Amino acid sequence: MAQKRELYRVLPDGKVERLRRFCPRCGPGVFLAEHEDRWTCGRCGYTEFKKGR
Repeated sequence: MAQKRELYRVLPDGKVERLRRFCPRCGPGVFLAEHEDRWTCGRCGYTEFKKGR
């Protein structure tokens, strides 16, 4: 499981940037796991395949 500090980055101007995508079904707060050929949600099972693979 990813540590919370690995999911966000603080920019020099103080703003926070999210490094992973949210699940479109579950909404904000549930991140998609990045695999070699797809993005998946561990909560609901949503899968989105990467293009060009």
